[in-house]
Amino acid sequence: MRRGGFKFRLLIGLIIVAFAYLRKCSQKKVNPYTGKTQTISLSTDQEIAIGLQQAPSMANQHGGLYPNNQYQAYIDKIGQKLVDNSIAKRSAYKYEFHLLRDDRTINAFALPGGQIFITYALFSKLTDGSGTLNEDMVAGVLGHEIGHVLGKHSNERISEANFWKLITMGASVGADMGQLANSIGQQTLLKNGRGDELESDELGVKLMLDAGYDPRYLINVMEILKAAAGPNRVPEFQSTHPDPENRIQKIKEAIRKYS
Repeated sequence: MRRGGFKFRLLIGLIIVAFAYLRKCSQKKVNPYTGKTQTISLSTDQEIAIGLQQAPSMANQHGGLYPNNQYQAYIDKIGQKLVDNSIAKRSAYKYEFHLLRDDRTINAFALPGGQIFITYALFSKLTDGSGTLNEDMVAGVLGHEIGHVLGKHSNERISEANFWKLITMGASVGADMGQLANSIGQQTLLKNGRGDELESDELGVKLMLDAGYDPRYLINVMEILKAAAGPNRVPEFQSTHPDPENRIQKIKEAIRKYS
């Protein structure tokens, strides 16, 4: 009886795994903005809805919005210029740019659908030698984040995560392999995360050039991130972000490619 039960569980597990792979194959689509084939399960409207829903809580995690309308208008102007003069304008995404109050965390990020954030801690460092804000450096940060939106990176991560949940479920039912399947999934997501950053850097370079900005200032941004991390930064293989030195090399390659 126990042997029959094991065979039945194995069969159910195999069915779940087969369903997961078939569903993933049906979700393979070519990204119209990058030309890359990705696993995409969310529509553009769903991406926008998720971004709008999550935006308030993401802002609250960083102390809310920075209380300076002049700085916010400055960011809006640069962000809109990047959108209006690039492939981003042809997308159906609703781009909004937010300056966060957080003056300690040097970061910028994008939610699916076009919600883009930059902390004051990072924004305040995007200056030239005299301490004046450098528009090209700000454009580099915002262009990179727009690249994440156009690259549908959150959409792909959600789709991949759901795939691995099903694989883990099937492996757990069929045999005691759930932990192994989950480990493989996490490693895949980690590797793709680094690739996303490099793709967004390249897209950022193109967006900057299309909008009339100097993409060499994106290298300056990388230097700021490198300095902020300090000498004890996490090795690249343990991080979802590539090492700044590797990113600088790829940015230089992208500048040569699109200039």
